[in-house]
Amino acid sequence: MPEGSPAYEPGLDLGVSGYFRPTGGTYGEPVPEGAGFTYDEVTLHELVKEWRALAQEYRNDIVDARHIAKAQPPGAEYASGDNAQLVQSSGEALIVALNQRVAYCEKMADKYVAALGKYATAEERATEDINQQSKGI
Repeated sequence: MPEGSPAYEPGLDLGVSGYFRPTGGTYGEPVPEGAGFTYDEVTLHELVKEWRALAQEYRNDIVDARHIAKAQPPGAEYASGDNAQLVQSSGEALIVALNQRVAYCEKMADKYVAALGKYATAEERATEDINQQSKGI
């Protein structure tokens, strides 16, 4: 394991070969005039894509969790029935937790989509300002 704490790098993808490959963008450059971070447009798009993909993975896990929530006892005796009820309760709790994770991921993706909207608005405003300046020296 490499030394130091892991750092998030957007666009890294664990491919078939098992190695991470960057797909572009820069992450979290400190904002000099105050607290927070800035992201370039490529990174914002990548973050939206990653959060949506993670939400979909959780949705896929919910399908599997439903099987757990519907577990049937292997036998007709008392112990099997109680065990199945505990497994079903665990499956139901897992579904609730996974739904919360889906909602969180979608909320994060929506925040980055909103930031993209602000980014586009700022770009349009800057373009208008430049176009309104007098031509020539």
